[in-house]
Amino acid sequence: MFNYLIFDVDGTILDTEVAILKSLQKVLAREGEEYQIEELRFALGIPGKETLRRLNVTDVERIHLKWANAVLEFSEEVNVFKGLEEIIKVLSNKPVKMGIVTSKTHQELKDEFDPFGLSSFFQYTINANDTEKHKPHPDPLLACLEGLGATQRDAIYIGDSIYDMQCAKSAGVRFALALWGAKTVERFESADYILKEPKDILTLLTNKRLYE
Repeated sequence: MFNYLIFDVDGTILDTEVAILKSLQKVLAREGEEYQIEELRFALGIPGKETLRRLNVTDVERIHLKWANAVLEFSEEVNVFKGLEEIIKVLSNKPVKMGIVTSKTHQELKDEFDPFGLSSFFQYTINANDTEKHKPHPDPLLACLEGLGATQRDAIYIGDSIYDMQCAKSAGVRFALALWGAKTVERFESADYILKEPKDILTLLTNKRLYE
């Protein structure tokens, strides 16, 4: 049984893939750089500024701000994954504490996550502004553990990306793959748990182990 459940946001709680990729594509096109969506998919799961650096964008701060604003243009494309809101509410009545470790900035969380009304269910949140190093480095997850008063043994990180799993492994924390966001188990052979749908999160509160 885990006493602390720590969640990623994009691709785990919120289905943001379309909004993130389309807005990035749009902003880059305005700068004269044309990319296919598939060429930008690597951006999922890492901080936006890191994405821009990998794309060799020269004015990262300016383009990052434009991207953050452009994401809001696609807000109708963003939703909480089906069934997850209900599970989060159920968990809030269980003897567990919940946290968030996300690559979103504080402002991005405020603009893109808070409107869904779920923030109050999480006792501690680490965003991209809170640590110098980001996923897949362990620092964000370790900072969340400290904030929650949790140990590696009592906590599990739920995410959808390779970066999430690498972050968990390097922090000495068990990892559960949110298959509804990841859509594939390929490259996730090291995941401790495979969660096929949000209700499977409840099995993390028992001794039952989910392996696929």
